[in-house]
Amino acid sequence: MPTFTAPDGTRLAYRTAGIGEPLICVPGGAMRASAYLGDLGGLGAHRQLVFLDLRGTGASDTPADPGTYRCDRQVGDIEALREHLGLDRVDLLAHSAGSNLALLYAAAHPARVRQLALITPTLWAVDIPVTPEQRREAARLRSGEPWFDEAWPVFEARLRGEEAEGPFEAFFYGRWDTRAQAHAADSPVQINREAALWYGSEGAFDPAATRGALAALDADVLVLSGELDGGPRPQVAGELEKVLPGAQFDVQSGAGHFPWLDDPGAFRRTVAAFFDPSVHSARTARGRLAHTVSGPETAPPVILVHGRGADRRDWTDIAAELAADHRVYALDLTGHGLSDWPGTYSFAGFRDDLRAFIEDRGLAGASVIGHSMGGAAAWLLAQERPELIGRLVIEEAPAMVPLEPRRGPAQRPDGALDFDWPVVPDTDRDLNDPDPAWRARYARITVPTLVIAGGAKSHVPQEQIAAMAAALPDARLVTIEAGHLVHEENPRAFLAAVREFGV
Repeated sequence: MPTFTAPDGTRLAYRTAGIGEPLICVPGGAMRASAYLGDLGGLGAHRQLVFLDLRGTGASDTPADPGTYRCDRQVGDIEALREHLGLDRVDLLAHSAGSNLALLYAAAHPARVRQLALITPTLWAVDIPVTPEQRREAARLRSGEPWFDEAWPVFEARLRGEEAEGPFEAFFYGRWDTRAQAHAADSPVQINREAALWYGSEGAFDPAATRGALAALDADVLVLSGELDGGPRPQVAGELEKVLPGAQFDVQSGAGHFPWLDDPGAFRRTVAAFFDPSVHSARTARGRLAHTVSGPETAPPVILVHGRGADRRDWTDIAAELAADHRVYALDLTGHGLSDWPGTYSFAGFRDDLRAFIEDRGLAGASVIGHSMGGAAAWLLAQERPELIGRLVIEEAPAMVPLEPRRGPAQRPDGALDFDWPVVPDTDRDLNDPDPAWRARYARITVPTLVIAGGAKSHVPQEQIAAMAAALPDARLVTIEAGHLVHEENPRAFLAAVREFGV
């Protein structure tokens, strides 16, 4: 493992994983070796993860002075790592007790922090405590678990400071499966108990001074809580808004104290979206909707909505062209890309994604361009809320006529996917048996509409697209012989049609 030297001469080790810009990962415990962080749910696909072993843990050396285990006295170790990596500003991810060290570092070196993610953070450094009753509140959420009756007395004994044997650790995980049990079993050998006692000892924290110093922090901050975590509860973590008013707060559904273990994909998407400077997140009743934004701020807005199995990147070339004179928003619908994956889907749900996004971003009256499934979501929205859409472009969108022949069960392909597989069977059900009211309300789509068909190469029945276009009060139909992916196969003709339409 690579090493560097701390200000007091202690040799400290770190390991790296993944690709991209460095992301320094500060472990919790307190004072637990960074190995427990694993690969952070595959986050290395988006960033190079730099896992620091705090002094006296993992492969790092034991310091000559045990007093340097104190949290405030390790701030210099983070700064030494920054200098060792040759970084002007750092991105930090800190878990649990490690969040205190990250906050102290940010308070001491605010100009050196670019982005900061606090994962299920304990917040002693800013005097936001966790009470026993809050821990009980979280624990009671697990009352339906098969291990609860055995674990509850142990939990109560531990809160009283008494030793007791039993599956107490189950309360820290969203799923007490074999992986979680193995993770918990590693804890005793990964934590330096002496160092942990020093970590938060007298003098480690000056909350008033830290709160004051953090007022100078000009960095993006994410606070990610676990829905089932008791240390702290999401509402307690939310109190950090008083200290960092611009922070983003997310709660991972079904997660405990180690959210990357409970649902690696959900964790990875939330954190990757935060650390990607090109990605923004709209937090709506439909969940977190990731999107990119380009073009002049004062230019007329246009929203790009992808098809099934694609995401915002599907529009990269088109977005670049439109951004010359538009403010372009390219959206990930739920179940796609870096947006939330709730697990169940429908065309009506994707319609509601688009509605929620437009309302959250204040984009009523924007032009909307939708491909295939995204096009159907757009025209369904235009039926119900025409005031939200200025001009509508639907490319190769289904007319929601029952499929003939009907689609049978779909086989999931092998390997990782950039979208949630249930999108396919769920939307196939809608395509097989669409709500007949959708077709009956074609005439309610009164916004100016351009319907783009892909011609003979497309698998979508062209006569159905033409019939839908004819039924819309203010629509024109353009056929571009390119197949289903018109904007990819013939982007020049696609853009020409869109420009002629007035977008």
